[in-house]
Amino acid sequence: MASDTVTELIKLAREKSQDSRNKLVENITDLFLSDEGRLSEHERALMSDILSKLVMSVEVSLRKSLAEALLKTDVQMPEIVNLLAHDDIEIAKPLLEKSQLLQDKELIEIVRMRTDEHRLSIAIRDEVSSELSDAIVEYGSQDVIEALLRNQDASLSSRAMEYIVAESKRVDRFQEPLISREDLPANLAYKMYWWVSAALRKKIADEYDVDSTFLDKVMQRATQEALVKQKEGLGTIDKAMKLVRRLSEQGELTHTFLLNSLRQQKIPVFIAGMAHMCDLDFNTVWLLFGDKRTESMAILARAIGMDRNDFASMNLLISSARDNKGSQSPAMVKSVLDLYDSIDEKTALEAISYWQQNKEYQLAMDELDNVKA
Repeated sequence: MASDTVTELIKLAREKSQDSRNKLVENITDLFLSDEGRLSEHERALMSDILSKLVMSVEVSLRKSLAEALLKTDVQMPEIVNLLAHDDIEIAKPLLEKSQLLQDKELIEIVRMRTDEHRLSIAIRDEVSSELSDAIVEYGSQDVIEALLRNQDASLSSRAMEYIVAESKRVDRFQEPLISREDLPANLAYKMYWWVSAALRKKIADEYDVDSTFLDKVMQRATQEALVKQKEGLGTIDKAMKLVRRLSEQGELTHTFLLNSLRQQKIPVFIAGMAHMCDLDFNTVWLLFGDKRTESMAILARAIGMDRNDFASMNLLISSARDNKGSQSPAMVKSVLDLYDSIDEKTALEAISYWQQNKEYQLAMDELDNVKA
């Protein structure tokens, strides 16, 4: 590459006219792409140094053209690629999606420092390492995480997979792409079986070649293990259930007793009492207690005839037990009470009857089978 060519390029980059910019783009493109314009190692280093000083000072259209040219050429200028990959998304997008010059270190930095649009482009790359996936999951929005899940070429660490599976209980849109992943461990698929939709629940049963009865047993066993980990051992649960049965026989199992159990932080006793009054098993009520959405507990309260004031107290005590928070905002309290008001006793009892089967979606699955038959 002749020195007069370098001088001409620098001169064109400094000029402001559209004609000068067009000539600069044309010269750069020729250097990158034409056979006669191939760069020696020395020329590549010199050109890279020149561009690194000039590229961020030129207009968007020029940077965009340069990014596209870099993507097409086999001339390696990783420094310039990295600069442009940090640029606005309209410039960075093709490089983030396809450039092989961007290493995990640079991509992780972009994930941490740039926008969700940048993260989305990285999430759909042909290859995404587990380290890069971890960063995407940590910093990305739901849109980004869903795109990552749908990318079968993305490797997910066990930590990231466990986190997204846990989030899928709250974020429905994660459920279908998770279940469709070939690397979803069976134990996590079984865990999801408890809360996914009827159609997805059937898909788990079909694809993992196990029947729903087995999955229910897996879920029940997992719940028992969780209880042990929470230091609510089976011995404590048995004692709580025996106490509740005795109080029930004596006519002393009341709403006031349930509230006092919460006030005294006797959570197993509260859950055993609620389970007994609703004719539900302990594990089901434990799961409902752990669900931060208040609808389940409002249904239980309605089903046992708990009045509005007692339910308000119960809600605050449960919130305190979960999060160690002694109060809720007035808006939150109003929202919870409005939810309670919206549930009538008939609806609550129907829901209780449904939970008593310990198969949340079995009826819907049966209907799905009938439609397919």
